[in-house]
Amino acid sequence: MKDYGYLSVFVERSQDLIVSLGEHILITLVAVFLGCLVSIPLGMYLTRTKVKWIHSTTFMITNVFQTIPSLALLAMLLPLLGVGMLPAIVALFLYSLLPILRNTYAGFKSINEGIIQSAIGMGYSPMQRLFQIEFPLAFPYIMSGIRLTTVYIINWATLATLIGAGGLGELIVSGLGVYDKPLILAAAVLSMALALIADFLLSLLEKSLIKKSHSEQQQII
Repeated sequence: MKDYGYLSVFVERSQDLIVSLGEHILITLVAVFLGCLVSIPLGMYLTRTKVKWIHSTTFMITNVFQTIPSLALLAMLLPLLGVGMLPAIVALFLYSLLPILRNTYAGFKSINEGIIQSAIGMGYSPMQRLFQIEFPLAFPYIMSGIRLTTVYIINWATLATLIGAGGLGELIVSGLGVYDKPLILAAAVLSMALALIADFLLSLLEKSLIKKSHSEQQQII
């Protein structure tokens, strides 16, 4: 085993770190994107449906996924999906559902009914109300769920290496196997930095989109 320094490891193992970081980002992006693709429309639908059992069943199912330990869920998916990125992405996608769904639902439920009635009085169609009024007002809640989920997924993705999905967790596990402390620290630092950077970029996106839609909201309010 070659003994790297705590700083020189970033140079000596730069190629491995870059590849693993890229895999980690890919796994996270796909899982969060799929979570948004399912949870946001579903959360919007739940605020409109009058069928109570659909609401309770949906939240019960998504909550069940959250209660399953990460390693157990990965192990359950192995016989179905094998090893690699696919089972890791599916597992992380399932974990992403509840926080995004819950925040989307809360965001739409928080909208003042008077604003909706004002939009109706001004002749807004249901689709116009949804995308020009309701969605912008609920957006801060939705983004809060996405930001929280993204940070969690980045952390949980380190376990993906246990089923051959790669990512920064692969370097951490490899470092543990040979007690390579600089490599372990380098991979852990990159994982933490990735979470912080992702949260910062999403916060900038949130502020930018909120500012853009603010003038339209004021016309209705």
